[in-house]
Amino acid sequence: MTRVQMETLERLFAAGFRPIAIPPYENALCVRRGECAALLAPVANGGLRLLATPTFLVDGNLSVRLKKKAGDVFVWKKTEVAASAERLKELEKFREELSEILEVAAQQ
Repeated sequence: MTRVQMETLERLFAAGFRPIAIPPYENALCVRRGECAALLAPVANGGLRLLATPTFLVDGNLSVRLKKKAGDVFVWKKTEVAASAERLKELEKFREELSEILEVAAQQ
């Protein structure tokens, strides 16, 4: 890992983000906080970037957000979790704070 990547990870850890392993994403750096998670990948300047949009964990796996007649849900396989206002707020805060930390690293 580069110096910038290590400093970015230190800032992520200080903000409460933790690394996790999620099959089949062993080649990406997966981070989580609460029930939210994101995949990160290295970039040319030695920093990190979002590999995919942050999402909610369902049964410990990355979910997909789907729109249904009864309301949005996060889905992994056949397990669904309602995309409640509270969960969406948690996910948005996760995304914002993660993006801010990654942007600081990109400016170095």
